[in-house]
Amino acid sequence: METSTPISGPPSPSPTSSSSVTSTSGGDTSDSSRSFAIQVPALNLFRSPLSLLLEYSGIFSNPTLNQPRGVLVNTDLQPPPNAASGAGEVSIQIIGPARAEEDNAQTPLDHDGVEEDDPLTSSSTSNEERSSNSSYQMQSYDVQRIARWFEHILPFSLLLLLVFIRQHLQGFVVMIWVTIVMFKSNVILQKQTALKGERKNAVLITYSVLFMLHVIGVYWWYRDNDLLYPLVMLPPKTIPPFWHAIFIILVNDAMVRQAVMAFKCVLLIYYKNGRGHNFRRQGQVLTLVEYTLLLYRALLPTPVWYRFFLNKDYGSLFSSLTTGLYLTFKLTAVIEKVQSLFAALKALSQKEVHYGSYATLEQVNEAGDLCAICQEKMQIPILLRCKHIFCEDCVSEWFERERTCPLCRAVIKAPDLRSFGDGSTSLFFQLF
Repeated sequence: METSTPISGPPSPSPTSSSSVTSTSGGDTSDSSRSFAIQVPALNLFRSPLSLLLEYSGIFSNPTLNQPRGVLVNTDLQPPPNAASGAGEVSIQIIGPARAEEDNAQTPLDHDGVEEDDPLTSSSTSNEERSSNSSYQMQSYDVQRIARWFEHILPFSLLLLLVFIRQHLQGFVVMIWVTIVMFKSNVILQKQTALKGERKNAVLITYSVLFMLHVIGVYWWYRDNDLLYPLVMLPPKTIPPFWHAIFIILVNDAMVRQAVMAFKCVLLIYYKNGRGHNFRRQGQVLTLVEYTLLLYRALLPTPVWYRFFLNKDYGSLFSSLTTGLYLTFKLTAVIEKVQSLFAALKALSQKEVHYGSYATLEQVNEAGDLCAICQEKMQIPILLRCKHIFCEDCVSEWFERERTCPLCRAVIKAPDLRSFGDGSTSLFFQLF
């Protein structure tokens, strides 16, 4: 026969109490009073956001998070009233012989009625568990200390960030504006390139003029900030502070790309009005222009950083060493850009397509005089290595994004230079 005392659930909080609830049982309020507090982990979000995030992600555990939200937790240090005070109920559970035999069968016993256990196995298992728990607790404690440290410095760091933004507010606003205009201009140019023969010259001229006016306006506004000297590979007159050097490089990098976008609009006008509408060659020229721009942009920050590192205030030896290291690193990057530029020139000089050959009239009649890409009559048909035939402009535009045949998915184009034939411009800033 077993006796068990079920623990009743915690009482619901009274609407007149916000922090604690007093529960009485058996009519005795002096001996059986218990206080309960409602724990809401979400209230710690503003006080310790990083610790709360790590606790919910499971990196380190908090016992309070294992409880359901809104649970009443016993916060009284006094022990709960016992059964003798009349606060609980007593239930008697009678276990029959069959149930007892089942419980005994589930637990193997030795000859003396004691549960068998290997002392060596149990000892080693308990030692491993203790060591693993100890290491896990130490790791959790270290992570928790780091999280607490970040929480302490986070408000001060945000305050310093606000002060920094306020000191350079005009520079931040200008860079955000220039970046937005550049991204939008890149999208406009890609759309105009995709129109091919349907694009309008008046629209392209308008965009080209607007792009150039934007460039001229920015340089006029900062005409006294040494922005023009790096454009002709001359260092600034004075040694720029670090953040001013960053500003000069970013503005020049964005404005150069904006000016090249205006030049690309002029190229689109030329190839739209040209004889035969050779859009494959248009894509090759746009790619060559982009790789020329990438080489120039790689050289553009060099005068600014050369003046910045060559600062005699740090000592002649130190300034010469840092300047030499920077020029060495820059030379490596410039060599890579030069190689890409020569590859683009080589691709432009080749009149034959490198992923196939021009199809004969018999081959076109045998395959059917219908392009599978544009679903129209073939114009300048190209026979790929897989023996499928497409229009030259259609398949050239296809291979600007893909390397396989549009029909059989056989690999046709070897991986080579990235093509910018869609009119796109690299949007990554060239900072160093």
